[in-house]
Amino acid sequence: MPLDLTTDVVDVTAQLVDLESVSREEQAIADAVEEALTTLRHLDVVRRGNTVVAHTDLGRSERVVIAGHLDTVPRNDNLPSRNDGTNLHGLGACDMKGGDAVILRLAATVAEPARDVTYVLYEGEEIESEFNGLGHLAADVPDLLRADFAILMEPSGAVVEAGCQGTVRVEVTTHGERAHSARAWKGVNAIHAATPVLERLTAYEPRMPVIDGLTYREGLNAVGISGGVAGNVLPDLCTVSVNHRFAPDRSEEEAEAFLRTFFQGYDVRVTDSAPGALPGLDRPAAQEFVRAVGGTVNPKFGWTDVARFSALGVPAVNYGPGDPMLAHKQEEFVPLAQLRHCERALTAWLGTKG
Repeated sequence: MPLDLTTDVVDVTAQLVDLESVSREEQAIADAVEEALTTLRHLDVVRRGNTVVAHTDLGRSERVVIAGHLDTVPRNDNLPSRNDGTNLHGLGACDMKGGDAVILRLAATVAEPARDVTYVLYEGEEIESEFNGLGHLAADVPDLLRADFAILMEPSGAVVEAGCQGTVRVEVTTHGERAHSARAWKGVNAIHAATPVLERLTAYEPRMPVIDGLTYREGLNAVGISGGVAGNVLPDLCTVSVNHRFAPDRSEEEAEAFLRTFFQGYDVRVTDSAPGALPGLDRPAAQEFVRAVGGTVNPKFGWTDVARFSALGVPAVNYGPGDPMLAHKQEEFVPLAQLRHCERALTAWLGTKG
């Protein structure tokens, strides 16, 4: 289905929502996006897989990237889109086809921006990192993402959420000795041995560093526990799965070192890790952007793809329409007013130059 970018941002959002694009099934929406952007003569368009990149090349002194992912989580009886006059409902409306619609409208309507712009609409964000289209660009063609500043249009309530926290998942293992549960004194219960691990987690006091004037609150939580082989056998192994969300002033290595110290005396194995991203609010481009969109800035407590830009040395923020608490919910929606506000604010910030 071809996309009509001459309509307003609300209608473009509805068009995108009605183009189903569950992760790994983004070809139809990528085809439509590529076709629509290729008709715009002021843009050069590159496609890699189901990721589409379009950029101006006007020789401006500054370049910005504006990015959004095209995929959604699986449908949950929430298609097609529905406009009730206040909100647009439907799968991906909030996360993040509303943001994608803003990107496409900017690409179509701002032909002579004062800043050069690279628009990135990419695949595979909602699933394993190996499928992430932005990650593939960063690894294979990083020059396509070179910029002075980047905006990831994840839903943020139409206010700036700067940087993001990193995440580490570890397995903390305790050991015991199997025995019949009727003769428990003949063995050692590995699940009982995990009690001090849980006590340490319960007593944890979060670190709250201030970075660029923003207070980040770290987290450390058990997210799973497993052990046991039968209903009448003392377990000889117990594993507590722990997720640590760390502030972006720490590296992955520093976060891992903290966990190994915190769980000293236990076997600790890292199962997943991703770096955070510093806010970068000291950069002129970021400061101008914050002023242009209203001045409100909050720290980002979750992890987002802004970390991929940070790894390339590009400061980045999250900014997009929609409440992130609605992401992945059946009743997902995006406010029409936020769609229009984001489009107006970004249009003004990009500026025009003859």
